Amino acid sequence: MASAGSTRPPGRPRAGVHATVFTATLSTVHELGYARATVERIAAAAGIAKTTIYRRWPSKGELIVDCLLDAFGPVPLEGASRAEIMSSAIHWIAAKIGEPGVGDAFAGVFSDAVSDPSLREILSTRLQDPYRLAIQAALDEPENRVLFFIDVVVGTLLHRMGMTGEPMADTDVAALVDMVLPAMRGT
Repeated sequence: MASAGSTRPPGRPRAGVHATVFTATLSTVHELGYARATVERIAAAAGIAKTTIYRRWPSKGELIVDCLLDAFGPVPLEGASRAEIMSSAIHWIAAKIGEPGVGDAFAGVFSDAVSDPSLREILSTRLQDPYRLAIQAALDEPENRVLFFIDVVVGTLLHRMGMTGEPMADTDVAALVDMVLPAMRGT
């Protein structure tokens, strides 16, 4: 029982729940694959009740999207030129997709979104839009060109992951940069 002077609300402490759940999510996806990484298994890996997860994320898809946002963080748009900025963005996303569980989670939620319009909306507005807007501002490009850039880069990286089970090798990422940059110069 809390003392009379305590300001902590009753119940278990909530600090760190998101970090614990995100770590457990990526670990479970990495170990079992996206399809077998159920909310129940994620909750067990996190050492919490599945109701704790469902109170924060109404679906596995929403949990994965927030987990990916946490894993990706802000896009580091580094460089003095357009080419350097695009190159840094491509290398950054390739590295992130190569992290344990991240590529699997991204490919899985992306696949689920194909037949789930509400998840597709969440994926588009909460995951893609913040990165699209940052790249748009950095490159001073219209939305359709930045979406093309994202489609080509992320699509290629996820395709490689899906076909081989491995992230793209650094030499292939460099070749992807060399292929994409000329297509973006013509704007």
